[in-house]
Amino acid sequence: MRRAFFAVVGIAAWPVLGYAQQPAGPVPPAQNLAELPPLPPVEDPMLAPVPPPRRVLTSWSEAYQLLQARSTNLKTAVDQVIEAEGQTIVAFAQYLPAFGGCAGGSSAPPGCINGTLTQQLLTKTTAGVQENATGLPFSTVLPVPNTATMSMTLSQDILNVQEFDQIFISKIMEEANHLTVDDTRRTLELGLANQIVSVVTAERSAEINRVGLRVALEQLALTRRKEALGAAMSLDVVRAQQNAANARVTLVNGDEALRQAREALGLALSIPEETGVSPDMKVDGLGQQAMQSCRAVDSIDQRPDVSAARKNLEVAKRNLRNTWYSFIPVITAQSTLAATTAVNGGYPNPTWSIGAAVSFPIFDGGTRYGTIKTQRAAADVADQALQALRYQDIIQVEQAQRGIDVAQASYNVALEQRDLAAQNDALTQKLWVRGQGTSVDLVTASEAHRQAEQSLVVAEFGVVKARIAALLALSTCPS
Repeated sequence: MRRAFFAVVGIAAWPVLGYAQQPAGPVPPAQNLAELPPLPPVEDPMLAPVPPPRRVLTSWSEAYQLLQARSTNLKTAVDQVIEAEGQTIVAFAQYLPAFGGCAGGSSAPPGCINGTLTQQLLTKTTAGVQENATGLPFSTVLPVPNTATMSMTLSQDILNVQEFDQIFISKIMEEANHLTVDDTRRTLELGLANQIVSVVTAERSAEINRVGLRVALEQLALTRRKEALGAAMSLDVVRAQQNAANARVTLVNGDEALRQAREALGLALSIPEETGVSPDMKVDGLGQQAMQSCRAVDSIDQRPDVSAARKNLEVAKRNLRNTWYSFIPVITAQSTLAATTAVNGGYPNPTWSIGAAVSFPIFDGGTRYGTIKTQRAAADVADQALQALRYQDIIQVEQAQRGIDVAQASYNVALEQRDLAAQNDALTQKLWVRGQGTSVDLVTASEAHRQAEQSLVVAEFGVVKARIAALLALSTCPS
């Protein structure tokens, strides 16, 4: 697959054709031309290859490790899983006994240790005589100037269906996010493999562009020599120059396409620089290598994106049912231990109480009914999203499987076109050296040959992309 597509002898060796043999027909200029020594090698700064990038991938395993370690999309999906796990913990904590420290005094929620220290700024002192045998005078300050109070409350929901159901809803959301990670990994691997193939394609195209420019420059040198011998006109030289200029434009555009492909590969790996591919990497085996971290599934319904959408639909339905649970009364048991420095006579200190509270919502202004309506619409939206995704994936899988045949047929046609273009170019060059044909024929055949070589490169690596897409279209990549 990594073989050179421009290995046709005619594209690089055409100036020699006709030099070693006498041209046909009584054309003296061509006779003199054939007796001249071969043209010197063509030198041009644009023939130098594109500088290699600083980072070069040598294997799929290296690329996959970079993807796992640096991909921002994958990290975002993993963070969403962690967020869902945290929501599950929060939902579970709502149903556990509540006991801890918080502030707020008597208005603090249950499940707290509350401590207060109070100093009275306005007090009143009263005097009197003790009623016992001593009859001593006494004074009393009301209210007590300094008091300290501490209470500990433990609460436990005995019946709270809504909170208990929320635990299971959070678990389903957690599973959906895990499936999203699997699908994200699948799409990232597919994109990474395609970017690697794109870089290899762009590199091969850049090589072909340089061969095409070299051929155009050699044609220009030969045309100028024929003009000097009187076998060609100035118009022929201009056409050869135009052909060389077109080859330069193609080369410049191809080099920029190569740089952009390298940058796209770097972005796929979250590396903000050009990233190349080693010539030793076997791109035709990327699909099988990618499947080492994935596994094939039997149907569309087992694809991770469809499974995640199905979980989201289940969450939407459970949210609707959870809203209906808000009409069920909530029963909570509470136990409070309290102590204070301001003790009334005959009043026990500390005190310990156990009780139960029943909360029965009667009217909240219609909030729950509005929530039910919203959740019912959300469930329908999730259902429609699931159906649309299934239809889309069915077509995607069919197109991916059919794409192999289409890509192979395109390659066969491109190969035939390249062979015919190479033959036409070689024959046209022979005739041109012998003084037959026109410069228009020469330029047209040369440009057609270059375009056919480019089309062949795209078509051959298109087969590789089609095979990768077919392998990963019906698969999952679990962590």
